Amino acid sequence: MKLPIFIADAFTTKAFRGNPAAVCLLENKLDEDLHQKIAKEMNLSETAFIQKLHPNDNFTQKNVNSTLTFVTMSGELKARKEEDGIVLDLPLYPAHPQKLHEVKDLIKTAIGDTLVQDVCYSPDTKKLLVRLSDTYNRSFLESLTVNTENLLQVETTGKVKGLILTLKGEPGGQTQAFDFYSRYFAPWYGVAEDPVTGSAHTVLSSYWSEQLGKKDLHAFQCSNRGGELIISLRSDGRVDIKGGTALVLEGTLMA
Repeated sequence: MKLPIFIADAFTTKAFRGNPAAVCLLENKLDEDLHQKIAKEMNLSETAFIQKLHPNDNFTQKNVNSTLTFVTMSGELKARKEEDGIVLDLPLYPAHPQKLHEVKDLIKTAIGDTLVQDVCYSPDTKKLLVRLSDTYNRSFLESLTVNTENLLQVETTGKVKGLILTLKGEPGGQTQAFDFYSRYFAPWYGVAEDPVTGSAHTVLSSYWSEQLGKKDLHAFQCSNRGGELIISLRSDGRVDIKGGTALVLEGTLMA
């Protein structure tokens, strides 16, 4: 079986930056086991499978639909193309205040004695949001060593499945201004650190919108690859997250 496959870097316009994802084009439906094997072989944060709805559909023809819908483990994910990027249409999840003493062991294990300004929790996504002190800057967050190996032993209740570290942005100067910075860790799902993730920003958007009093946000995820996100909160309880893309590989998968 020969399957067309592509690797694209999302939330960036440069190759080898942002979030790498594989996209596999399917003429026919595959077994779920084969889906998992292909994803494991690609060894990337995400692998998407696009299947024809009708036998006469042609992948080489220009897509006339402005919006594509992907079926995911978290429900339907919609994406639409704009001139300057791809927009993800995602649900917005509130982040509620979390008592520090209830998660102090987890935070201490992850970031040691780093000063913490605020802690919130999203029960919908099971993500713990930890805002670092405003005394820190972007370079501190980028260079911070986070211990993810021991988090699985510290948090075994199932309450937390993702750890978000975030920091208030800095005014524009010689560098581009951002409203906030972040890093995201999910060792409970086998992901030590996600390069750039839209799912964490469904929580971050809610938090920082309230903190800053604005609906349009500009964010940067400070992983080794880095990623830029333009965020717009909508009145219907959803959020648009836009980013650029860079195609880095096109080939054929022999499955």
